[in-house]
Amino acid sequence: MQKRCIQTVVLLFAFALISFPQARQYEFNDAHVHLTNYIQEGPSVREFLTLMGNRVGRSALFGIPLQQQWSYRVTGDRAPEYYLESDAKLYYYSFTDAAIARAYLSLSKDEQARFDPMITGFNPTDMYGADHIRRVLLTFPGVFCGIGEFTIHKEFVSGKVAGDVASLLDPALDRLLDFAEEAGLLVNIHNDIDVPFAKPNAPSMYLEEMKALLRRHPGTTIIWAHTGVGRVVEPIQNHAAMLADILRDPDFQHVDFDISWDEVAKYVTASPESLKISADLFNHYPDRFLFGTDALAPRTEEAYFKTYRDYGPLWPLLTKETREKILKTNYERVFDEAKRRVRAWEATHVASPAAVTSQK
Repeated sequence: MQKRCIQTVVLLFAFALISFPQARQYEFNDAHVHLTNYIQEGPSVREFLTLMGNRVGRSALFGIPLQQQWSYRVTGDRAPEYYLESDAKLYYYSFTDAAIARAYLSLSKDEQARFDPMITGFNPTDMYGADHIRRVLLTFPGVFCGIGEFTIHKEFVSGKVAGDVASLLDPALDRLLDFAEEAGLLVNIHNDIDVPFAKPNAPSMYLEEMKALLRRHPGTTIIWAHTGVGRVVEPIQNHAAMLADILRDPDFQHVDFDISWDEVAKYVTASPESLKISADLFNHYPDRFLFGTDALAPRTEEAYFKTYRDYGPLWPLLTKETREKILKTNYERVFDEAKRRVRAWEATHVASPAAVTSQK
């Protein structure tokens, strides 16, 4: 009997480890990952959950808001899968939000606890964009906790998007962030600090506009993706000092940064000097950075964990507390608060089944 009881306890404990990753020593939470690519393909949510395995506790869950057009006039029979593979336009793909919601709702409650879905299928130049976000929340209550990653200025992408060019000065963007504050939605925004191949020592093209946008929305929790850099948009001179200026400014206490993308890791780990500067910044502001992979529709461990591996030289330079916050607890604090606030908004705006029945 005693042996049977011990076996039962062991089995229950093993089940708990599988169902609740917070009960084990996972390596990180992923604040930035795309389940789909630029032609809206990728692994199923269950395949991705298997890829996360025991190494990743929780993950943001979003697709790509843009679809690469397959224009026969441009590429003929060759079907482009990435925005750099064709000169044809990109266009906003709103169905991505329904696809992410259906994927999330297909999971068990324990499996859902490992994901934090985000709304991306809106046009940030459209004054109706905020209405799309509201409509998604009302259609899929209990699912989403934020918006993004969405793009304003991005190298090689912004100029390819059909329709109006996104701008930090567009009232449509302010309307989006106003609604995000109202509903408690977390915001992940991609905005390069400069144009590609900027001249050395020239003033940053978009930094002041971005700071002005952030000041206009002090009640909106915002994650600035990739600290504002990109594949060819290199860190501006004294980039760490620029980030520190924002982090210590009382006007920007609602702003965090993610260090997702292997391209960002490339800059951080480029030299012993860049590693030291970055580590000093992170150790000084450990509450304000979140790790993310920025993996695009990953199907293999090699692809999914690449950014985490690329940051390998950085992790030993961080204090234990800083490493824990950037890799794990900052995510939990920010996303849990967003979920709490969005669920509270939904409780007052989503009609109950009884109310719906009474209105018929």
